[in-house]
Amino acid sequence: MSAHDIRSATRPDPDQPLVDIANYVADYRIDSQEAYDTARYMLLDSLACSALAMKFPDCVKHLGPVVPGATLAGGVRVPFTSHELDPVQGAFAIGTQIRYLDFNDTWLAAEWGHPSDNLGAILAVADYLSRKAEKDGGKPLTVRDVLGYAIKAHEIQGCYALKNSFNRVGQDHVILVRLASTAVTTAMLGGSKDQITTAVSHSWIDNGALRTYRHAPNTGPRKSWAAGDACRRAVTHAINAVYRNVVGYPSALSAKTWGYYDVAFKGNAFEFERPFGSYVMENVLFKISFPAEFHAQTAVECAMKLHAQVGSRIDEIEKIVIETQEAGVRIIDKTGPLANYADRDHCIQYMVAVPLIFGRLTADDYNDDVAADPRIDALRDKMTVVENPQFTKDYFDPEKRYIGNSVQVFFKDGSSSEKVSIDYPIGHRKRRAEGIPVLLKKFESALRAEWPAERVEKVLAVTESAETLDAMPIHEFMTLFTA
Repeated sequence: MSAHDIRSATRPDPDQPLVDIANYVADYRIDSQEAYDTARYMLLDSLACSALAMKFPDCVKHLGPVVPGATLAGGVRVPFTSHELDPVQGAFAIGTQIRYLDFNDTWLAAEWGHPSDNLGAILAVADYLSRKAEKDGGKPLTVRDVLGYAIKAHEIQGCYALKNSFNRVGQDHVILVRLASTAVTTAMLGGSKDQITTAVSHSWIDNGALRTYRHAPNTGPRKSWAAGDACRRAVTHAINAVYRNVVGYPSALSAKTWGYYDVAFKGNAFEFERPFGSYVMENVLFKISFPAEFHAQTAVECAMKLHAQVGSRIDEIEKIVIETQEAGVRIIDKTGPLANYADRDHCIQYMVAVPLIFGRLTADDYNDDVAADPRIDALRDKMTVVENPQFTKDYFDPEKRYIGNSVQVFFKDGSSSEKVSIDYPIGHRKRRAEGIPVLLKKFESALRAEWPAERVEKVLAVTESAETLDAMPIHEFMTLFTA
């Protein structure tokens, strides 16, 4: 009988997307030096984000065990804390740290997301396995191993995002974090291709979290720990597949009526622009200068350039015109009262107003004390956000992947500022030479804000050499960052 006959209990062959992921994770050899070099910077950048997040009590409260006392001696270390956790909760904690300030790497296409979110699961499982190997006399994973798994997680999440818009059906992009992390951590645990396929099928059966917490009028801090939650679920699926040999669901995507396509994707099958390789890591976008939703990164940079002309004339402004991409209009064009930190860092008007007034945009600028400055909302009320079709076109061009914005300020006396336009931010692949020193400075500054100089110098000495870093057992690397 046909697999589409809902009366038939004949188990079909696994859906091809499940098989393709399993084959890629198990068999593909990464030969790209650029991908490994970029992954190394991504790791340091993510740890910088973790350090910066420790200044925020709302993040720190999420980082311990699920309930007080549920620790695991010799378990996963959570950077910049003394926690030792099981790998499931460790994945949540590390993923939450990395993502909390919206300052880690980004991928923009039909779907948006932050591929380094997967490090929550990858680092937790790697640390757990390496500590266990050390205890049992086995061979620990190295940093190089972790970079390879990260490249594959980036690739899975990013390649799905190129042509498949989960936001269009109301689902949050962390569904792809769960997918990628499930596949990769199953392999890390020693899973076979069949077990990877099984784990991935469970990931799809979970369906997806709604984007409710990312959009007005419900924007809230769940968006800062949603990726950690996806990492936690991914490690659960991996453990179930490998250690408990659970049954898989081969047509989890395509099953008529009950599969993911019919239930959640309007009956459409996934589309793919390219086969899996190392494209995503090579082209990933770093958030280096500003902790801001990425569609606004160049808008913030435009506003910073205009501050010298505008900062002393805030009261004279009549209107401000922001041109952005279609995605920027849809995601972060926001009017009315902003209720919290999470509301503000997803509002392009807020992210432009602060640098126009103060000549800066830091994580602290989303806090209530800064937001209380009446000039910010007064400027927001004078802003118009419109789509620039060329910015949208360049955004989707696979040879560009631009994230363009422009800002122009008009004054009551009839004069205006120049129209400042920037096609792509400093974290773009086309600005790597300019951006990497800034990324390394971000890493160093984040460490110095947490630790005394002697400890920072010890970490910098290890991380400045690619060869030394790559060869380091991952549990020793994680120990460098524990409190």
